[in-house]
Amino acid sequence: MKQIISKLLFIFILMITLNSYGQENIESDKSNIQTYTPSKLLDKGQWDVKFFNNLYTETKGNYNGVKGDKLRENYFTSTLDIFTGISDTNRLNIGLLLEYRSNTNGGKSATSVFGFEDDVNSRNGLSSFAPALKWQPIESIGNFSIQSAFHIPIISEESDTNEVYLDQTAYTFQNRFFYDYTFNSGDWQLFTELNTEYNFGDDTSFANKTFVLAPGVFMSYFPSDKSTILGFVQHYQRFGDFSQDFTSLGFGGKYQLNQTLNLEVLYSKFVRGNETGLGQSFNIGLRALF
Repeated sequence: MKQIISKLLFIFILMITLNSYGQENIESDKSNIQTYTPSKLLDKGQWDVKFFNNLYTETKGNYNGVKGDKLRENYFTSTLDIFTGISDTNRLNIGLLLEYRSNTNGGKSATSVFGFEDDVNSRNGLSSFAPALKWQPIESIGNFSIQSAFHIPIISEESDTNEVYLDQTAYTFQNRFFYDYTFNSGDWQLFTELNTEYNFGDDTSFANKTFVLAPGVFMSYFPSDKSTILGFVQHYQRFGDFSQDFTSLGFGGKYQLNQTLNLEVLYSKFVRGNETGLGQSFNIGLRALF
């Protein structure tokens, strides 16, 4: 599996290098980080490739109304999202989402996930893929879009015999609603998201027959046309056969490295929750637009 990740990353960097070389002299009024928010759809023939990595680590939890310490657990998720525009009206994109996970428990260090081991306290593997559509439902509102995806698990067991969890085995039908608003000054931008999920198909999965609502609000400030700093709040609410909720606060930034490549760094802390661990996440992503 490590070879798969290495090959995907190599292809991603190669695509970036070739397209950066061909576009290095192109100038635009606005940078990609200002223009291509998650709400914005691609032009026909345009590509958007995002390699995003999330490390979540926790040493506390709140279960059955009791908050307390626990042995450290670590969850590393690496996603590769690929989209392209296919519509003459620029209102429809198609894509593919791939997700790779490496998790450890039993008090291992947060960085232990990068060992990509399979042992008594570790597990890793490609866990799911999802065909996806991104579309603009209202022609006159170009900054409102919906991303629909069907996540298909490719693992047979959520936890192994040593109780190391990897990922859910229930199918997920997901719809993400995006909207952004740029203030008249151009220095501030408000972005909102509502993620909805229906999980089904595997009675042995903790997520089976559950619904998820997860709203998020992001406020960005652009100190320059190639950089932004942002703060955000997100909430996650699962209900159905299994109930769970948590809220996180975070901050971060983005920087446009060149005409093609953007860098994103985020940090968030889980400040409250029920039937969940309480920890913090560290995120870094690379996005190529060409």
